[in-house]
Amino acid sequence: MLDEQQAEQLKNNPNVQSVFLNRKYELYTTHSWEFLGLENNNGAATKNSIWKKAKYGQDVIIANLDTAHIFMGTMSQGVWPESKSFNDEGMGPVPSRWKGFCQTEGGVRCNRKLIGARYFYKGLSAEVGPNTTELSARDTDGHGTHTLSTAGGNFVPGASIFGYGNGTAKGGSPKARVAAYKVCWADGCFSADILAGIDAAISDGVDVLSLSLGGAGAIDYNIDVIAIGALAAVSRGMSVVASAGNDGPDEFTSSNVAPWVFTIGASTMDRDFTNFVILGNDKSLKGTSLSDKALPAGKSYPLISAADAKASNSTVENATLCGPGTLDPHKAAGKIIVCLRGGDIGRPEKGIEAARAGAIGMIIANDQSTGNEIIADPHILPASHINYTDGLVALAYLNSTKNATASISSVKTELGINVLAPEMAAFSSRGPNSLDPEILKPDITAPGVNVLAAYSEAVSPSDSISDERRSPFNIISGTSMSCPHVAGIVGLLKSLHPDWSSAAIKSAIMTTATTKADNGKHILDADGKNATPFAYGAGHVQPNRAADPGLVYDLIMNDYLNLLCHHKYNISFIRTFGNNSFTCPKHFSVSAFNYPSITVPNLKGSTTISRRVKNVGSPGTYNVHVLAPPGISIEVEPESLTFSKAGEEKIYKVTLKPIVNSSKHEGYVYGELLWSDKKHKVKTPLVIKIK
Repeated sequence: MLDEQQAEQLKNNPNVQSVFLNRKYELYTTHSWEFLGLENNNGAATKNSIWKKAKYGQDVIIANLDTAHIFMGTMSQGVWPESKSFNDEGMGPVPSRWKGFCQTEGGVRCNRKLIGARYFYKGLSAEVGPNTTELSARDTDGHGTHTLSTAGGNFVPGASIFGYGNGTAKGGSPKARVAAYKVCWADGCFSADILAGIDAAISDGVDVLSLSLGGAGAIDYNIDVIAIGALAAVSRGMSVVASAGNDGPDEFTSSNVAPWVFTIGASTMDRDFTNFVILGNDKSLKGTSLSDKALPAGKSYPLISAADAKASNSTVENATLCGPGTLDPHKAAGKIIVCLRGGDIGRPEKGIEAARAGAIGMIIANDQSTGNEIIADPHILPASHINYTDGLVALAYLNSTKNATASISSVKTELGINVLAPEMAAFSSRGPNSLDPEILKPDITAPGVNVLAAYSEAVSPSDSISDERRSPFNIISGTSMSCPHVAGIVGLLKSLHPDWSSAAIKSAIMTTATTKADNGKHILDADGKNATPFAYGAGHVQPNRAADPGLVYDLIMNDYLNLLCHHKYNISFIRTFGNNSFTCPKHFSVSAFNYPSITVPNLKGSTTISRRVKNVGSPGTYNVHVLAPPGISIEVEPESLTFSKAGEEKIYKVTLKPIVNSSKHEGYVYGELLWSDKKHKVKTPLVIKIK
């Protein structure tokens, strides 16, 4: 150790690179569970943590029927059983209710943590012929391992990718048992295999099914294998959690909209992997990256747009996006190249093309639709992803001089007050619900940007064949990442309240969610505007509050079957989910469906909607508070509800009416209905459109 005088002398020595203070560094936990309030920054559970109440999800069985499919652009999954996230040290015997097994082809081995691993391929074989890849449950693209460990992975100290995100990795229910069901292959994902996987999870005794898969948008329930399989699962007491999709920010893009499915959007957390682009005019642009390489500090290099580095056989449009083979090495070599985001070309793929062309660094600039959303990726060259506004600054500078230069700083981790969160991810799919517009979708949002979790060592973190790097952990973004966060939380609630229905668990999470960011203001969208319930549903998940919601909106199986009747499906099809004596009601209104949100897509005159709430807490009186949507008059009857015991149910009615001259409020308007006994706050989104 040096005193101040010695340090000053060394600092002036030309042979000494740097002198720095002996700071204390904290070992950060891999951060989403701290952000959600389950633990402190030292890894210890918080005072009111649901982890302690639910015994960390002990012996709940969480399964992953996982594909990257359309959402992530790859077609394979499974599990990497050797991952430390599936270590069974300290775990007792497998629960006797588990009826599943482990298919050991490909060297897959199960244990008391990873209690099942199966694969399904007959649907694939029927369509494309014999599978040419090895048949096993082993994960060859990392997606399945990442999502399964996020939901139920064990504690793993020292987890990171290239030193970023260093800390203790763990899932939402770290003491749960987990199982993997592989249903996708290099040639695609087929309905028969997906349904077979769900059926197997039901018969094996799974409690929570996490589905990081789906198609592009919503399809009719009677031809949607995920909706069909999920309803069969719910009828047997299972909870089904699914990704909303990655087709945002456009409207009507949400997948998995069946009301018996818990549909999850994606948002940010208060951790960034930050670096800076310093332009030759001294303007500094904040970006993000997980590059394991860095340019020399302070050294500038020639800066070129991808359009100006176009290969002769490429179009300007394709070159601007840095698609494969679009850049000319004679133009790009030794320079920092500016690529535009998008074009169905993965961000790491753009870096691979830039590196192929000899670029020394890369800047990815957002387009207007992706706005402020920037995502850290494990690029193979020094890189920075900057937002739309800063991208315009960089391009304007490029156009202002023939000798543009830039430098890219090394990556630093930022936590907490320097990072506003949550913010909706631009890619997160949006409502309205195209099948049942009276039912709000997505239901909730959860961390889905820059999530660190276990990964397959059969593939590079960039998912590129030309990338030879390997890492047991990776940081990925998508609703595929937010979905298992909620699945892990559902596992905790299953452990804490084993008598609650799937609908009650969903209600507990939705009615305790928040629509505020950590600065106390409304959650923003990636374009900087206030986000709406069509982005975040009821809001951002708050697991500790969900443990004790006070009241829940419950549903029984006949409620779901009545909805199928509303769609005029064949009665024989409907009865497969209930008993053979079920008959459709003569009258049914979707607006009366007892969901934890109230959505009226075409309000004409006065409309009255009823809801039923069940007390799951102590006796008490709840009073109503209404934040009416602009242009809407709302009356609630009664204005107070008194419960004398747990399990007691009460009905209330909400009358909505347009205010005179409310035509200026075009499109949907939003509000909130809240029941409170001064201890609990039971919030219900109001989403109204005046016709």
